[in-house]
Amino acid sequence: MADHVDRIVGQWGRQRPDLDVSPMEVFGRLTRAARLAQAEMGRTFAEHGLDAPSFDMLATLRRSDPPHRLTPAELMRASMVTSGAISQRLDKLEARGLVTRTRAEADARNVHVALTKAGRTLIDAALPDHLATEERMLATLTAAERKSLTTGLRALLKALGDTAEDPE
Repeated sequence: MADHVDRIVGQWGRQRPDLDVSPMEVFGRLTRAARLAQAEMGRTFAEHGLDAPSFDMLATLRRSDPPHRLTPAELMRASMVTSGAISQRLDKLEARGLVTRTRAEADARNVHVALTKAGRTLIDAALPDHLATEERMLATLTAAERKSLTTGLRALLKALGDTAEDPE
């Protein structure tokens, strides 16, 4: 069964038969899949009063070792939030009582961000729903297809220079 990308690739094939448009088959699908998945996950986050960057920041803190505390720089490196968004997100999360920012006793220039009890409760409630949403989106893929997709995407990310600094 054809999809939207097949139509686009076919159109380019007719208009520019001199070009190999096959890369569009990969990147067009990646883009469309990401857009559709983000919208679906956004609905799940909204059910918990969150958006994707806020969820990611809370989840990053939650998955860090106890006491679930990081500096803003560590939070930026470990999360999927850009540096420009860190302060803004922290302000919003702190205003909601989901995180605290405290100055380090040894060096007042250093700030630590930590989950509050309310922040931990929220992320612990949202995470299972998020995983259920992801599972639902992948439900039509077999285990072998998931593994193949994971392997291929990992190789692509590596080729694009996206590697983990500290793989665990």
